[in-house]
Amino acid sequence: MRLAEFILKDIEAILVDWEAFAATRLPAAAQMGSLALRDHAAQILEAIAKDLQSPQTRQEQTDKSLGLTPVIISAPATAAETHAILRARSGFDINQLAAEYRALRASVLRRWTDACDSNNVYMDDLIRFNEAIDQALAESVNFFSKKVDESRNLLLGMLGHDMRNPLATIQATSSYLSMLNAGGAVTEAADRLMRSGARIKALLDDLLDFNRTNLGLGISINPCPLDLAAVFSDEIDQLRAANPGRSIELQVKGDLRGVWDGFRVQQVLANLVINALKYSTPDTPVFVTIIGEKDEVRFDVKNTGPAIEQSTLNWIFDPLKRAAVDEHQQRNESLGLGLYIARQICKSHGGDIRAQSSNAQTVFSVLLPRDHESLTARGNARA
Repeated sequence: MRLAEFILKDIEAILVDWEAFAATRLPAAAQMGSLALRDHAAQILEAIAKDLQSPQTRQEQTDKSLGLTPVIISAPATAAETHAILRARSGFDINQLAAEYRALRASVLRRWTDACDSNNVYMDDLIRFNEAIDQALAESVNFFSKKVDESRNLLLGMLGHDMRNPLATIQATSSYLSMLNAGGAVTEAADRLMRSGARIKALLDDLLDFNRTNLGLGISINPCPLDLAAVFSDEIDQLRAANPGRSIELQVKGDLRGVWDGFRVQQVLANLVINALKYSTPDTPVFVTIIGEKDEVRFDVKNTGPAIEQSTLNWIFDPLKRAAVDEHQQRNESLGLGLYIARQICKSHGGDIRAQSSNAQTVFSVLLPRDHESLTARGNARA
């Protein structure tokens, strides 16, 4: 008997096996009834049978085995995709989802070989069945991952929003205590609260920016005409005050007027300088050079210290990577998002940021078009 015919003929017995296995996926399955445990299993099996019955060339078979099956634009979700979404909502994890397909594969093949004479097992059916299971599994895992990502991003957005009000209260109260002049101990405690609140706010801002980029919204900017010479001078003064034992040198050249979000550009500068201070030799200065060119402004942040390996430079702007490295080296008070967010801010302005490193120095270079709005308009006109 051909495998497609067997699946359709014996579908109820296969569904009984599916349901029995799904019921062991605890704790999610503990409160699920038969209908929920069998969710879309019949439709998945019918789709597999239909796939087995459809003609397929050797090239199509090869493409399918490599995951190159054409995607139909605007097609409704497949049964496997819908199954994944509902499993995610029910509390299944991705390993439990994948295990369902492993059990389904074993159940079908065991029943088929038991029902058929060993000489009548069609090898082509066997190969195509495995490909169909793999495709259904890939569809499920892809949609399951998307659903988990959406839920995580929603949670991060809600967390960031809900934390802002209590954090603002903590900062306002610590400022009030500091102004009371109630004694050195109270003032010192208030200062510690303000510094801790500022660190929490910085982490929270990074988290919210990261969440926006994950949702495809990009970094929010409010560009306006400004002079980067004044913006940078103010930020460097603040960084010097926060790092009294370190030398931060600023050199300005050319016309630095343009259209940018001043707060966001300061954020890029601060992230790069703080990063340079953290990883440079302690008794050496950090150099910031900003140069106004015809259509753009470029600024470099340079420091001396151990060279960054090329393998590290390849992912240094990826989110959360820096924190993972620091976890094994030293105490870290960031999420490892600073360089990632710096690049996203630059991209929101139509610019970019690059890094290079040698035994002599490490340099992060930022390029910012003078007027991103007109630059975007020209790009749209060309398109």
